[in-house]
Amino acid sequence: MSAPAQITILIPDPAEMMFVTGNNDANIDRIEREFGVKIVSRGAELRIMGDPGNVARVGELVSAMRTISDRDENLRKPALERLIGDAKDAPISTPELMRDVVATTVRGKRITPQSPNQRSYVEAIRSHDLVFATGPAGTGKSYLAVALGVAALRDRKVARLILTRPAVEAGERLGFLPGDLTEKIDPYLRPLYDALYELMPPERFTRAMERGEIEVAPLAFMRGRSLNEAFIILDEAQNATPAQMKMFLTRLGYGAQAVVNGDVTQVDLEKDQRSGLVVAREILKDVEGIAFVDFNERDVVRHELVARIVRAYDRYEKK
Repeated sequence: MSAPAQITILIPDPAEMMFVTGNNDANIDRIEREFGVKIVSRGAELRIMGDPGNVARVGELVSAMRTISDRDENLRKPALERLIGDAKDAPISTPELMRDVVATTVRGKRITPQSPNQRSYVEAIRSHDLVFATGPAGTGKSYLAVALGVAALRDRKVARLILTRPAVEAGERLGFLPGDLTEKIDPYLRPLYDALYELMPPERFTRAMERGEIEVAPLAFMRGRSLNEAFIILDEAQNATPAQMKMFLTRLGYGAQAVVNGDVTQVDLEKDQRSGLVVAREILKDVEGIAFVDFNERDVVRHELVARIVRAYDRYEKK
């Protein structure tokens, strides 16, 4: 018989904790009976003790419950029973695999690194305040960063999640485009919104935007600001100029961390303009406390054709 295991899950939001535990701990009682574990709710902590396999299953069950916590005020009994059934049918995760789980989508899919480089990337973000990641499209750079940022915001490790990217496709001349500011910049930030929609229920996303907890804005809008207690993602950083990159990196404030992503083979700047991402890597490569992760076509997690397309373009461009 395996030695008992114990995990502690931090749930800082009282409303979310109430959603998980249920009125008068009704949900906890139901889960304890089903899985034979002991669950203790104290303050912002939920402690789960018992057989290692069942503790792991209940840990994942709680993650799934938290993902849908904004859909309703209380977790309805049929929904709880469905989640319990899913947890019982799921394979048991080892402690190592549980650590690999970065987030759970609103559809209940667990997000985990799919390659050694993705695993290194996740560990780098967890252990460094500034991470640079370069590599081809489809390697999960942006998605994993957004998932970790959403988790940091949910666990109140940061007060804000800020997602930004250069709007170079519009020549940064947003004033010439029709519509208000949101209508002008949304098309350029759509990939970041797509990731957020997969990771946050619509109600939670809307509330976070209204509270200013999530901000999606062009890179030019970062000028002059101090970004404290924030998880900041600079996407498509290959299209930042050296001056913009320096501006962005010096915005980091107290309690903030940043992830800078880009594909140096897809620079849209003028031909005589160097990429700020390339320059920053050269300047900062020996600076302590900064992590660099390089992806390649073997890390592509989109359609299987994408990796072949990347390789074909690489061969063509080397001719």
